[in-house]
Amino acid sequence: MTLTSLRTVGLAAFGTLILPTLASAQTLFYILGLFNQFLNALIGLFITLAIVVFFWGLIGYLMSDGEGKSAGLNRMMMGIVTIFVMVSIWGIIRLLQATFRTTSTDPIIPKGIQVNTQLR
Repeated sequence: MTLTSLRTVGLAAFGTLILPTLASAQTLFYILGLFNQFLNALIGLFITLAIVVFFWGLIGYLMSDGEGKSAGLNRMMMGIVTIFVMVSIWGIIRLLQATFRTTSTDPIIPKGIQVNTQLR
């Protein structure tokens, strides 16, 4: 693909998102909500990929010797660090929400990993 065709695709995607707002068919909050749902799904996908990379490294570590063990160990470490960083970002966001007393009471957990937090 050329740069011009990529720009055209990008402008078409942007137009698809913004035109309903300009026509008052959807509100900006609706579009932001869709974007939020997309990001939540993407975060879950990235965590899943990090877990797959970890287990890929584990299998590589267990099945090989010498240089292969080193490569497997590096993959496992990359997977662990990635999982740690992504999960700790949720903690940082929650800390900021508690510090600045925002009104959001929803947990910052992707929809696929929802936990019932109500006490009975």
